[in-house]
Order: sequence, then C-alpha cells, then structure tokens
Amino acid sequence: MSISFTDAQKKLEQITAEMLELIRKYGLDAESPFDVIPVARAKIDNQQDYIRFLELSIEGRIYGEYADALQKQLDEDAKQAVAQKKLH
Repeated sequence: MSISFTDAQKKLEQITAEMLELIRKYGLDAESPFDVIPVARAKIDNQQDYIRFLELSIEGRIYGEYADALQKQLDEDAKQAVAQKKLH
C-alpha cells in the first residue's frame, strides 16, 4: 500500500486532533516526551480512552516517520532532477 505525502499529512492532522481531545479531556501535562505514557497511565481512567491514546501514539509515530522518509525522497528526487537539467 502506497500513501501520498498529502494523505500522510491529512492522517497526521486527524491523529493530532483526536490526540488533542484526549489531552484536554484528561489534562495530560507531561514534562517531557519520556513522561507521556506514565502520565497518561495515571490520568486516563477509562480503559478504552487509554487504549485509543496508545493507538494514536503509535499511528502518529508511524505516519510521522513515513511522511519524513517520503519528504526526504521527494527532496532527493528534486535535487536529482535539477542535476539532470544542468547536464542537458
């Protein structure tokens, strides 16, 4: 399955919006990225919301890494296209 950069960005926006709802709902205020899971575990008292929080965390990571890799590839392709034009 191949996802375009635009689709990955849209999915990241959806994930972020849903994650922000949970952050606001439970007052999640981690001091650092390393504290996010322990804070969520302590503050989210609804098991379904906690599971969804973890799912969103994983999905965000996957889509974020995919978008970064795709952006790097697009940048590299653009550099190669410029180099090819200079040769011709």
